[in-house]
Amino acid sequence: MTPDAIECWLTDMDGVLIAEHNVIPGAVELLNQWHAQDIGFLVLTNNSIFTPRDLCARLANMGLNVTEDRLWTSAQATAAFLSDQIPGGSAYVIGEAGLTTALHQAGFILTDTNPDFVVLGETHVYSFSAITQAIRLINDGARFITTNPDVTGPSPQGVKPATGAVAAMITAATKRQPYVVGKPNPMMFRSAMNKLGAHSETTGMIGDRMDTDIVAGIEAGLHTVLALSGIGTKDEIDHYAFRPKQIIESVADLLDKP
Repeated sequence: MTPDAIECWLTDMDGVLIAEHNVIPGAVELLNQWHAQDIGFLVLTNNSIFTPRDLCARLANMGLNVTEDRLWTSAQATAAFLSDQIPGGSAYVIGEAGLTTALHQAGFILTDTNPDFVVLGETHVYSFSAITQAIRLINDGARFITTNPDVTGPSPQGVKPATGAVAAMITAATKRQPYVVGKPNPMMFRSAMNKLGAHSETTGMIGDRMDTDIVAGIEAGLHTVLALSGIGTKDEIDHYAFRPKQIIESVADLLDKP
């Protein structure tokens, strides 16, 4: 499939559209092109901290026109997955507003009394007492879910432990492995396509990481595009047994030529 045959796009946010607090060259123009051509798209992120409204405002301040309905977070994908598993179920949640809001909107009850699930997401401050409670609930039979597998995340002072690191602690204490909803689980892309009403045969995805974006896109049957504007490099590609369909320097390479 060529890019011209793609009817819908899924694109990662960090490393593809923005880097730190800056817009990557070509991102504004590509979004405007998709709007003008009436091409369906969603901007994806594995970060479960922020609500779509929060992200919409953040991107708008940077000059990117992305409405709330064009955003799909790991928190929303997690809520969609849990709602399919046990509609109207209950969960004990370690996370921020992005995750709790998504679960409330999906009809879930948030509780620490016999929950169906323990859901671990990103948070600015991990509480040892909350982690202890999660361990006890999982030992009592709650199913263990995480929004994403990232072991570390960035901060102004350097790397900090993220969801995957805390999940490893809980796994060590419970001997239970979590089910991870976000990338590299292709479910993240499938749930996004369900939201768009898109088909894998005519959907492309753009990411900057071989180990999450590209492998998940391949497993979901999508046209995969690796953007070298983020964490991925050309040299790194040779370390993997799989390849993206396309490699671009940045999303500027996807703009229609005048």
